[in-house]
Amino acid sequence: MPRAEELLTILTSSGRPFRVLEHVEARTAVEAAEARGTPLAHGAKSLLLRAERVGNVVIVVGSDRRIEGRLLRRALRIQRYRFLSAEELYEVAGLHHGELPAFARPLFDAELVVGEDFLERGEVVFAAASAARSVGMAVADWLAVAQPRVVPTFTVAG
Repeated sequence: MPRAEELLTILTSSGRPFRVLEHVEARTAVEAAEARGTPLAHGAKSLLLRAERVGNVVIVVGSDRRIEGRLLRRALRIQRYRFLSAEELYEVAGLHHGELPAFARPLFDAELVVGEDFLERGEVVFAAASAARSVGMAVADWLAVAQPRVVPTFTVAG
């Protein structure tokens, strides 16, 4: 089953409300916000990295924020990490740039992490394992379904 279908099955079976937004293909957070017609602040960027002693990690960041490396290392309690290449992203998640949802297990083998600051958002809109489809839902519902590990804030205004 393709990742997009797997994600929608997980969301549907959760019983939590969500909406699917179809739009033109978008590969960046700014392009996605424009294509969806949603504020940049509602968007979530999902990035796959490999951290020492932790392995593969999907970090979820507000689209209007940027990662601060020092804070990320402190939040994950690591010294080294690196973002995966496009080839590695496909190997791990079966997805291309701009398609990574704000989810990890059971879709693919990675830990899902979000900073405390993200919890203050009311709504989140993220790629639905597709560059032309997104999912919007309340952050509280996303937390209940995705079950990320919440760590200290690792982003700054971007």
